[in-house]
Amino acid sequence: MKGIRISGGRVVDPANGVDAHLDVYVAEGRIAALGAPPPGFRAEQEIDATGLVVCPGLVDLRAHCREPGQEHKATLASETRAAAAGGITTLCMPPDTDPVVDSAAVAALIRRRAERAGYARVVPLGALTRGLDGCRLSEMHALKSAGCAGVSNDFHPLESPLVLRRAMEYAATFDLTVFLMPQDPHLANEGCAHEGAVSTRLGLPGIPAAAETVAVATALALVEEIGVHVHFCLLSTARAAQMIARARHDGLPVTAAVSAHHLHLTELDVLDFDSRCHVLPPLRTQRDRNGLRHWLARGALDAVCSDHQPHEADAKLAPFSATAPGLSGLETLLPLTLRLVEDGVLDLPAAIARLTCNPARILGLAAGTLGPGQPADLCIFDPDAYWTLKAEGLYSQGKNTPFLDWELKGQVRYTLLEGRVVHALPAAAPESAAAETGQRQDAHEPA
Repeated sequence: MKGIRISGGRVVDPANGVDAHLDVYVAEGRIAALGAPPPGFRAEQEIDATGLVVCPGLVDLRAHCREPGQEHKATLASETRAAAAGGITTLCMPPDTDPVVDSAAVAALIRRRAERAGYARVVPLGALTRGLDGCRLSEMHALKSAGCAGVSNDFHPLESPLVLRRAMEYAATFDLTVFLMPQDPHLANEGCAHEGAVSTRLGLPGIPAAAETVAVATALALVEEIGVHVHFCLLSTARAAQMIARARHDGLPVTAAVSAHHLHLTELDVLDFDSRCHVLPPLRTQRDRNGLRHWLARGALDAVCSDHQPHEADAKLAPFSATAPGLSGLETLLPLTLRLVEDGVLDLPAAIARLTCNPARILGLAAGTLGPGQPADLCIFDPDAYWTLKAEGLYSQGKNTPFLDWELKGQVRYTLLEGRVVHALPAAAPESAAAETGQRQDAHEPA
């Protein structure tokens, strides 16, 4: 048996309760053993992980790769390469491509192109309604058979709560998870910032917190009646997170995630009309940010996602309200989550769980674990390395991030996908210099 030996690292595998210094053995694209080598194992390659953390490859619950249809913004190849640089081995992609993922053919196309790129696996969500039109239900059984992990209408509004109810009933028939963006379109009223003192001062149309809580309340009432599993993709208010905590206490089958940027930024970051901070849902108050951190620590919020939305430079050059919402987040997902450890919100195993086994469980995937026999998807990172985020150092085609020039802690050294090294940072290069100069090394060869 030939393979890879990863030695000397701190292995953190929350799915199996492992947090110890162990060697990891990889063979035939799968985890062969932890600790002692399996019988007959011979290492063809060795990775010295001394001083590094070895954990399952990260699973990102929400990442727009833009392809097909918006290749001028990004492609599956560029964004999965960026994912590998961020330690992410599995991406969940919303259905708002062009054409929309409302047929098995489009879902198969996305998976095939991602496999051809070879840096990370992409799991698409199917459209809840045909063409995301908000009224005609999609062929959910066909979408599930094509590999879709669930169904969603993303930010496209539904015609009425009755459509949502019928969609939930249909999804429940096939044991499909409904991924909801909780925002009432009438209350949001095409706003672009949190409705409050900052938006009033800047003259920006606001989105009240009630736009989110009303949508969450409606969905929870239907979940209680139907019993379908609903995942709330992005929560931005402390009140909505508290509602999810209550629903889970009552036994409702709901899960929820929060973006990494909502755990660090607030409405105050919009004060200079910084269009890089134009995101949906909008950045909320400091009280909301602290509340989201609280409920993440308590377990009401299952996962942290990137909500990756790459844009071309021109998309962020108009006046704030006219710019395209969204930021590029794949390569900052891990360090921003690790900052929560520095801030005392989570310990390291809990933080890694929010990026690995928890999102994998929501997607129903055999990922986010280092159990023997599981796919050898691994992230090996230096938890103490400081580096500065520079646009020229980003692999993503989108450079639209408000975290440029931030000093970040925690840098990915290696990423393995099914036993292949798909990203490797030169060990001899200083961390900050590698990030600032965009120095790169691709190791995309079979192990």
